[in-house]
Amino acid sequence: MTVVLTGLFLVLNNALADGPALKAHDYKMAGDQQYTRIVVHFDRAPDFRWFLLRDPNRLVIDMPATEFTFDPLELEPRGLVAGVRYGAVDAQRARLLFNAKGPFSVEKAEVMKNETSDGFRLIIEMRASSVEDFDKALRASMTPPDLGSAKDEAVAMKDRFTVALDAGHGGADGGARGVNGTVEKQITLLFSLELKKKLEETGRYRVVLTREDDRFLRLDERVRIAREKGADLFVSVHADAIAIRSVRGATVYTVSDKASDAEAAATAARENLSDEIAGKVPEEEQDEVEDILVDLIRRETHAFSIRFARTLIGELSSTVQMVKNPHRYAGFRVLRAPDIPSVLLELGYLSNPKDEAQLRDPAWREKTMAAIIDAISYFAKANGAAGG
Repeated sequence: MTVVLTGLFLVLNNALADGPALKAHDYKMAGDQQYTRIVVHFDRAPDFRWFLLRDPNRLVIDMPATEFTFDPLELEPRGLVAGVRYGAVDAQRARLLFNAKGPFSVEKAEVMKNETSDGFRLIIEMRASSVEDFDKALRASMTPPDLGSAKDEAVAMKDRFTVALDAGHGGADGGARGVNGTVEKQITLLFSLELKKKLEETGRYRVVLTREDDRFLRLDERVRIAREKGADLFVSVHADAIAIRSVRGATVYTVSDKASDAEAAATAARENLSDEIAGKVPEEEQDEVEDILVDLIRRETHAFSIRFARTLIGELSSTVQMVKNPHRYAGFRVLRAPDIPSVLLELGYLSNPKDEAQLRDPAWREKTMAAIIDAISYFAKANGAAGG
């Protein structure tokens, strides 16, 4: 069971008050100078609290008596972390201490139950910040927050489930064009703006857009914006066109090195051409983290992406016509964020007159958005998010 409290002082009471010591194992750390993610596995859910110290900047995690069995190689400094120490404080308490290379914020500190094995994992996400922001967080971490007070409203807003909406194409890259003149970049932006408004009206979500006007963005820039804004979910909105005009319906794609079918591979190839169409050369990807560590994160994220894709299809199916085998996958560059569950939603085919007419119909868009919002709500709840 995942428990997340808003504010900077976090206490999880999932463990028994008495009993044998916790067992901490399989420590993993990955990241760069902007973002670092730490995962520690436990035999049962740990009761813990965290706080900050400075000179040097440190993150301290206190927990009940714990037996640590970590691989020393996994504790080597990387990303924002300059050093890791751990051990007993006294007979009842143990501590994990992370020395940081500079000021940082704690974006996440939560426990999740393992989906495919026994035990639980503690997930910590750190992001580089300013000295001023670190000092504010340090003061807040020393005092349990009054969760009902107005002063925590900004923190609560930040802690809401964050959805990144990516309106496909833009600027010099118009995308597909409908049989009656609808341009993909325009309809995806309209849909994303409307969906953002409806999500925010629920009061449960923080929503960020990769673009809010007719501008070109490289595919890697779209991913970067979502990561910098702390997105918990990334939805890229598109409307395709193909030579066979009779084909219609919505499709939900996830990323995979191997395509589910030839049509999915062709769709990914078209979408990945965006940078070249606009006359831009994609920037070479930086080696942000070691390959093995990033693969661990990607596998976990990929499982969540598939889970959301299935939830989204389940909600859309009762409202919108879907293609045959609506969950497909291929090598979409825009879905390659290693740490954000991501899907690409093709709302329909602009090459089909009926689909094009639906996309231009406000009533159709509204019921489609309602289904998407329901899917996001179920996904957020299933992952222990306050926004759900």
